[in-house]
Amino acid sequence: MADKKAQLIIEGAAPVELPVLTGTVGPDVIDVRSLTSTGHFTFDPGFMSTASCESKITYIDGDKGILLHRGYPIEQLAEKSDYLETCYLLLNGELPTTEQKAKFVDTIKNHTIVHEQLKSFLHGFRRDAHPMAVMCGIVGALSAFYHDSLDINNPQHREISAHRLVAKMPTIAAMVYKYSMGQPLMYPRNDLNYSENFLHMMFNTPAEIKPISPVLAKAMDRIFILHADHEQNASTSTVRLAGSTGANPFACIAAGIAALWGPAHGGANEAVLTMLDEIGDVSNVEKFLAKAKDKNDPFKLMGFGHRVYKNFDPRAKVMKQTCDEVLGELGINDPQLELAMKLEEIALNDPYFAERNLYPNVDFYSGIILKAIGIPTSMFTVIFALARTVGWISHWKEMIASGQKIGRPRQLYTGHPQRDLPR
Repeated sequence: MADKKAQLIIEGAAPVELPVLTGTVGPDVIDVRSLTSTGHFTFDPGFMSTASCESKITYIDGDKGILLHRGYPIEQLAEKSDYLETCYLLLNGELPTTEQKAKFVDTIKNHTIVHEQLKSFLHGFRRDAHPMAVMCGIVGALSAFYHDSLDINNPQHREISAHRLVAKMPTIAAMVYKYSMGQPLMYPRNDLNYSENFLHMMFNTPAEIKPISPVLAKAMDRIFILHADHEQNASTSTVRLAGSTGANPFACIAAGIAALWGPAHGGANEAVLTMLDEIGDVSNVEKFLAKAKDKNDPFKLMGFGHRVYKNFDPRAKVMKQTCDEVLGELGINDPQLELAMKLEEIALNDPYFAERNLYPNVDFYSGIILKAIGIPTSMFTVIFALARTVGWISHWKEMIASGQKIGRPRQLYTGHPQRDLPR
């Protein structure tokens, strides 16, 4: 790994040799851990140039539009795999055999029901509370209901907690939605697959059990796959930082949910629909695109471009295809969806956006799909959290197994030096 050296020249001091680490793919990394002995630290707000850990789970090349899970391109997983197989891959490092997959699917199905007393806990929340607020509370409280397997140093306990989280998140998400609607909660069904089961718990009632559309279930499954993991983003880093203290996995995932709630992170697809509301009508598209091009105008074109992907978002192509399938299946005549499609068409053919690689990203299409399915915008980030849980818990497991030290960032202090009280 450390086959090269970097030399740091600090004025007035001897040069400092730093190892250069080489990963499987991607840029080399300068190991600055020994800098503390010189009395210096690095300064990198936002950690844009800092690798906080070593990981074998996900690799992103933003310039080339590459996203790999354990080496497999996201496009191939979305086309040829399903969410639970992707979950197994992220958690275990390899795709399952037929026997391993059947056992894993069976294990997840056997963990989908939540403790009955969670219903009482749920009823303590106001019905008009934001779903993400309720999700933070319930997931954080899971350690009070499932405290039989919380020894983080026991690999079997870690695996049980991982399975419980992947299995119970759809049930909890649907509970949150049903509670906000004043509808009876629906139990999971073991005869349905993961995505079908989620849609069943979301939209069926005891009075009427409707069959789940295979097209919508497939769309839901793809949304889950495309959001399953995204390397060391803000919420994943939060889970890792919380986990480095030895906190239980449910508390760590609750921390990830809290970080995801931020509009700069998980709220992007909700922001797309808010933007469409602001545009209002197809006739206003040209005017708002002009505003987006004006540097002095605060209007932002949400769902276009990406902080990491400087070329194109590899998830967006799959999501666009899924979007077309869903809209075709439902035959929806929705002015907002019509507006979204018009915005996509004009922006894709506008040289200004093409030259800047401002193509529609995964959030643009996923927001449209979720709205078409009937999921309210307040639930969008909950869906994101549901899908991302497997990524979070995979990183948590990897971090615990590696024995990573407790996270303790340093700072550049710019406040008052020591001073005495004036009395």
